[in-house]
Amino acid sequence: MMYTQATPMREAFGAALVEVGKKDPRVVALCADLTDAIKLTQFQETFPDRFYQMGIKESDMIGTAAGMAIDGLVPFAATFAIFATSLANQAVRVSVGYNEANVKIVTSHGGVCVGADGATHQAFEDVALMRMVPGMTVLVPCDAHEAYKATMAVAEFNGPVYLRLGRIASPVVTSESDPFAIGKGQILRPGNDVAVVAMGMMVPEALKAAQTLADEGISVRVINMSTVKPLDTDILAVAAEECGCMVTVEEHSVLGGLGGACTEFLARKCPIPLERVGILDTFGESGEPTEILTKYKLDTETIITTIKNVFSRKRRTQ
Repeated sequence: MMYTQATPMREAFGAALVEVGKKDPRVVALCADLTDAIKLTQFQETFPDRFYQMGIKESDMIGTAAGMAIDGLVPFAATFAIFATSLANQAVRVSVGYNEANVKIVTSHGGVCVGADGATHQAFEDVALMRMVPGMTVLVPCDAHEAYKATMAVAEFNGPVYLRLGRIASPVVTSESDPFAIGKGQILRPGNDVAVVAMGMMVPEALKAAQTLADEGISVRVINMSTVKPLDTDILAVAAEECGCMVTVEEHSVLGGLGGACTEFLARKCPIPLERVGILDTFGESGEPTEILTKYKLDTETIITTIKNVFSRKRRTQ
């Protein structure tokens, strides 16, 4: 599937799931009354006997998916990020995690960009919660191409997976031919002064910041970390050694998400100056996505300022 303009990742997921369904008759889809929002309509129409509308019962959906997985099916259970990780947390932890059930939990509306729905629907902590579930693989693709490839990959992956997608259209920054592998990061831009590690829809913002700073003589390496767990520690270690300082960028709380995962590793193996860009210890609010991103400092200017700050720390310690 070729994407040439900004596209919601959930649309790519919906298209990929149909292809997955054609290849593997074990694949089924479950949804909690959000079929169109999660883009499962095409799967429902193509495989009506393999689609299960569970209603507004997220815990029941996750528990049912776990039972299906134990029985040999490959269930994709889809809802909004906040519902899967908060309302259904017990079912995710026990029914899926404890049983090592081969369930693919796919969520849309992760992060701040859910528009007027506001704080009750904004998931700032979902990646952290899923990282804490033993055996859970956590993926956060950066654009439609990666969302499509991630869907195809998790269908073949044996074990529980949390796949987080955003709501709004995201710029396409990878190509159809770029490789995708669970557990591997990707260098999207070379550089040796500062490493920026980003996930999800913040990857395009990191690339914009890197281009601006290149004009100012600062060479920024941009790493797309689409797998938050298991973390690609090899690419991090090399970046720490070659760049000497790092910034993490995520549409998620700075507590426990990508920034937390990177600092946990670097503190043990290769301590360097590091700064985190993300949501601080707060709830969100209603608003247009661009307004919310700016208010919560998830924008290019904040990334640029943070890169300059960590670069100055590096120079002082050299």
